[in-house]
Amino acid sequence: MGIDQDLERIQLQEKRLQFASFDAKTAWELGIALKAAAEKRNARITIEIQLHGHPMFAYGMPGTVPDNWEWMRRKRNTVMRYHRSSYFSGLKHEKAGTTLQQTTGLDLRDYATHGGSFPLIVSGTGCVGTITVSGLPQREDHNLIVAVLQEFLRADEDLTLDAAGK
Repeated sequence: MGIDQDLERIQLQEKRLQFASFDAKTAWELGIALKAAAEKRNARITIEIQLHGHPMFAYGMPGTVPDNWEWMRRKRNTVMRYHRSSYFSGLKHEKAGTTLQQTTGLDLRDYATHGGSFPLIVSGTGCVGTITVSGLPQREDHNLIVAVLQEFLRADEDLTLDAAGK
């Protein structure tokens, strides 16, 4: 898939992967589902789910390092600033031939436009938090979150980026 197709697909993901409501119990269940999906893939990731800026779930799998938490913080900051997937932000800048720092002046020590953070959206309300992972290549980080969200929300179709190109 090209950048334009990925950007369209991510917009579709953000539109369809929304919750009717979201609370601490939902965050815990989603975090456990994400941990199980990572274990099934033998992935070594860190996981963080925040609701209204409060950590609701955090887990670092064996084999991860403190830098994974730093990457999650930076990706989460990007999502909370723009209410868009961190991968969407990165692809948008890649398409334009720019960087977040060039276009906004934001410090890259605090923001990252790499895949792996996704907005938690409540229908009719908007972005209420983030789900973030770190440890895989950025496209895989993004797709892992999307795969878990679509299963968790019982989406009718495979919304992952790679499924669209099949």
